[in-house]
Parts: sequence; structure tokens; C-alpha cells
Amino acid sequence: MRTLNLGILAHVDAGKTSLTERLLFDAGVIDKLGSVDTGNTQTDTLELERQRGITIRAAVVSFTIGDRIVNLIDTPGHPDFIAEVERVLGLLDAAVVVVSAVEGVQAQTRVLVRALRRLSVPFVFFVNKVDRLGARYQEVVEALAVQLAVRPIAMSSVIDAGAKLVRVETLALRDEPLFSALCETLGDNDEELLDDYVLAPDWLTEERLGRCLATQVASGLVHPVFAGAAMTGVGIPALASAIATILPERRPNPDGPVAGKIFKIERGWGGEKLSYIYLASGTVRLRQYLDLPRGPERVTAIHVFEAGRVYGAESLRAGQIARISGLAGARIGDAVGEDPAGGQAHFAPPTLETRVVARRPSGKAALWLALNQMAEQDPLINLRRNEATDEVFVSLYGEVQKEVIQSTLLTDFGLEARFEESTVILVERPVGTGAGLQILFKDPNPFLATVGLRVEPRPPGAGNSFALEVDVGQMPLAFYRAVEETVFETLKQGIFGWQVIDCHVAMTAARHSSPASTAADFRQLTPWVLADALSAAQTVLCEPIDRFHLEAPAESLSGLLTLLAKSAATMTDSVIADGMARLEGTIASAMIQSVQQQLPGLTSGAGIMETSFDHYAPMAGQPRWRQRSGPDPFKPVEYLLRLQATRASC
Repeated sequence: MRTLNLGILAHVDAGKTSLTERLLFDAGVIDKLGSVDTGNTQTDTLELERQRGITIRAAVVSFTIGDRIVNLIDTPGHPDFIAEVERVLGLLDAAVVVVSAVEGVQAQTRVLVRALRRLSVPFVFFVNKVDRLGARYQEVVEALAVQLAVRPIAMSSVIDAGAKLVRVETLALRDEPLFSALCETLGDNDEELLDDYVLAPDWLTEERLGRCLATQVASGLVHPVFAGAAMTGVGIPALASAIATILPERRPNPDGPVAGKIFKIERGWGGEKLSYIYLASGTVRLRQYLDLPRGPERVTAIHVFEAGRVYGAESLRAGQIARISGLAGARIGDAVGEDPAGGQAHFAPPTLETRVVARRPSGKAALWLALNQMAEQDPLINLRRNEATDEVFVSLYGEVQKEVIQSTLLTDFGLEARFEESTVILVERPVGTGAGLQILFKDPNPFLATVGLRVEPRPPGAGNSFALEVDVGQMPLAFYRAVEETVFETLKQGIFGWQVIDCHVAMTAARHSSPASTAADFRQLTPWVLADALSAAQTVLCEPIDRFHLEAPAESLSGLLTLLAKSAATMTDSVIADGMARLEGTIASAMIQSVQQQLPGLTSGAGIMETSFDHYAPMAGQPRWRQRSGPDPFKPVEYLLRLQATRASC
């Protein structure tokens, strides 16, 4: 069985859901084309998706092109839902990046292409909407090379772009102008082909060129560009042919060890958990136990995606995607058996936070439960609860996501909630090296445990890490695990109350008293010791910095530069061409909303600003404290009293 896991990726409104509909229609999976505008597409099934005309949740549909089974995954294009895209990328064999022929390369296009290249996922481009007024196919192809640093090859010829009766001709590999462009581009990575092109071009048959093109596409060296209009079907056959012949496939082994990935979780009508699994190897059968990170779980139902439909099955074979019931402890990102894709995150975490308040005081408990269920379906929606004040905070990528969560709470849970103004999430980075130590049976340590920890900074973007620098054999492994888990939990609230990032923690001392010591002793002592180590190392407060791309009429350049200077933006590139100014640089995330509000007035409504997270940078001025949730280990006396009070009440 030859299978292809195909992602459809794009900036919002580029037409990826319409392209999905057209591919399904041409493959005979659906009898009638749906429309985003009318809310009846095959993959946008949520009521909110139909209302807004945007994709919020990744959707799966399986169909056949040629002799390939294609598992097609339609992903959100709006940057507020980038978490959905992240969970899919590690499963893809290849992708189609949809670009609008009118708007061209946009902010999310850049983010997605960078991610695909970093993960070595092969992809082709589809320039959509060539029938729209203002379509400019050749300019977009050139922009792909300049703005995305890729090697595009125009595989289509567009005649009368921007007209309703636009024609898209598929160029044969041996025909000019494609033949010369193809040979020159492929020849950069294949000297034998280049020699034959110069000395014996007749030897370059269409079959040989096709094989070489497929090989270089699979290696990420070149990226064919197809043109068309998904709404009318113009140019789609050429893209479908490329999906069937050019993009790399896999031949999964149903007899191998079970290896899969949970990339999506939903709740059924009765509240049961439904886990979406891609199985890369092996076979899973009904009533079988699956190995998950938190222990084995029994499969109670299997619904397989096949031939455009979802149906109940007795088994799930390698290469298929299924919705499985019974995995109560499953979480998004969990490996099933062996991990086929790795679990690292590819996108930055949310940089905004808002307080959520139930409109009715009696709805507080229900609100917390509902938000937890939503966070289970989207783990990058981080929840934080201040137990002292009973306040609930949720992390976000943007204001649209806030509106979607608010609407989902009302429609799915019947809860009215008020969201306060969003604030930027800061982080802390350790400045130097620091150590902490509390010794068993030695005041002021009341716990039956010895814990020594050292913290030191890691390179920016490296994340947090933990290592043991003690003899592992001197204590039960459960005690070491308790320390490690508590370290990562404690790092969520540093000296100023913000999450600590890019920090390495080493355990330098360990001792217990058998049989009296318990894992609880180590869990309660570790925050105190880690707080001492962080206090000795000190941390610097950092704010998120976004990269921006701004386009506006050239006559508004002076006012824009003044605005950016007042906003402490840093310019990295500026180009004036065809009466338009194109500016690139970095700006603090906290300043973006102010700039975007003033942009229409400065540019007569013609300015466009696109932003995406870039990095964290030290913050100037007085540190901004965040209210802490739970006992504060940076205040030892208060911390110990809170723990004693908690134990006494149990």
C-alpha cells in the first residue's frame, strides 16, 4: 500500500479549504462542491468554522489519486491557531503551500515555509485565485524565490490572469520555456544532468527529467509551482498529477511494531474522549491495549478515515488515520508504542494572556472544568489559576482566538464568560550560576530528604533541561523522578512570578532516610531549594519580540518611520519599489497593537502590517511582577507555614 500524508498549508484566506474541496470533488469523494462562504465544506465541520469562514481545527479526509492513498490534512491558516498546524507537521510526508495570486507571500506563508524546511518536509506551491482581479502569477513566483529563499520552478503558464476566463496551461517537461528553466535549476544539484543539457539535450527524456525532479523535491532542493483557481477547478489536474507522481510516498509496514502519534483530541456527544491517531507502523485491533506515556489504555472503538468517509472498523493498519475511543488518559502529542515523529514543539508558545471571568458567580467551577477540556484539545492554551484569589487566566496567540474560545464556551458548554484585555506574557532567564542545598536532619529543613540543585543559563531558545550529578543507585528512582517533575513545575514561576526559560538544573546532592522518606518529601523540598538556587543566580525579565513586515504607499514612509522609531522598533530592511515602501524589522509585542491602530490613519487605509514571534529580549525599566499561584518558595517561612496548613487540613 502506497500512502502519502499530505498537508494543505497557507496564510488565512489563501484558499486552502477551497482547494481541499476541489481535490475531493475531482477524486470522486464528494458529489457537490462546498463553499467556505456558505459554510458547507467537507473539512470545516465546527459550527464556529462555518459561521466565520475560517478553519479552526485540523481536519482529516482520505482519498485516492492514481494508485496512491492520500491522507489529506486541512489545517488552519490564521496565526492564532498555529498550535493546530504544529501538531500536524511532524506527521507529513509532503505539503502543498497555497499562496494567493493577489496577495502573494504573506506572514503565515513565511512561518510555515520556515517550519517545513526546518523539518525537511518536501512541498510544492499552488498559486491560487489566478482568476481574481489583480492576480500576478509570475510576480508571485519571483517573490517566492526572493522572500522565502526557495528554488521555485514555474510548472504552469497563465494566460489572461485576473480575468474570469483565465486559462492555465500545464507545461510539458520537454517544452520551452519549462525545459530550459528545469534543466538549469535541476543541474545546480546534478552535474551529469547539466552536462547532458549542454552537450546532448536529446538524452534528457521526459521520464528522466521527472525522476530527477521528484528526487530533488523529496530532498527539499527545488519547489515546483502550479497555478490555478480552486473555486473553478482551473489548473487543478496538474496539481493532482504532481501529488500522484512528484511528491514522496511511504510504504508502511502493517506487520511491524506499533508506532503512531496522537495529533488531535475531541469529545464525543456523551463527553467521551476521541483520539485521532496516525499509525506509521504495525496494526491496532479492537480491544487491544496500547502503550501510552501514562500507561496502557484499551481500545473500545475504531473509526477509520478512508475513501472520503469515516466508518467503524475492527482494526487500524499502518498508513491509516483513525479516531479511537477508550484512551481516557491520552493527550495530544502522545506517542502510541514507538514514537514515529518525535515530540518537540516547532512554534513559539502563546505570548498573550487574559483573565477569564464567569458572568455568573455560580459558574466558576463549570468554567474551570470547561477550559480544562478545551486545553486538553489544544495543549498550547495554557491555563493558570490563582488559588488565593480564585482567578483563571488563559494564554492566547491572538484576539481572534479569544473570541473563538468565548464563543465555544457559550455554544458547547452553555457558559457566558467575560475576557479582560489581553496582556503580554513575559519570561525570565537565569543570569548566572546559582546553587541551593537543604540537608536531611539539619535545620531549618523539616523534610526527610536532602536535595542539592545548581542552575545555570542555557543558550537562547534551548529550553529547560535537567540532569543528575549524583549516584542514581543511592535512592529509589521514584525520588529522582519526583525531583525532576517538581523542578519543571517550579520553573513555571520564577523570581518575578513568570516562567523561567533556557535554564539547566542539575541535582548535585541527594539522600533519604529509609523507610521513612517518601516522594512527597522530595516534591515539597525541591521548590524551596530551586528558589534558593535561582535567587543566587538571579534572573532577567524578558519580553517577546516580533518580526514585522510592513507595506504601505511610499508617500507615507516618513510618518511610518517616525511611528516605528517612537515604538522602539529596529529596522532590518527597507525597499521602495513601484510606489510602495516595504519595511522589515523587529518590535516588542507589547507595541504592535498601538502601531496597528495608527497604521490606517498614516497610510490612508492602504498599509498592511504582518507580524510573527521572533525571540525574547531583556526588558528595560522596572521589573513587572506577576501574582503568584500557590505557596511561594522564594519566601521560605511563608512557604513552610502554607505547607503545614495544607497538611493539617488533609
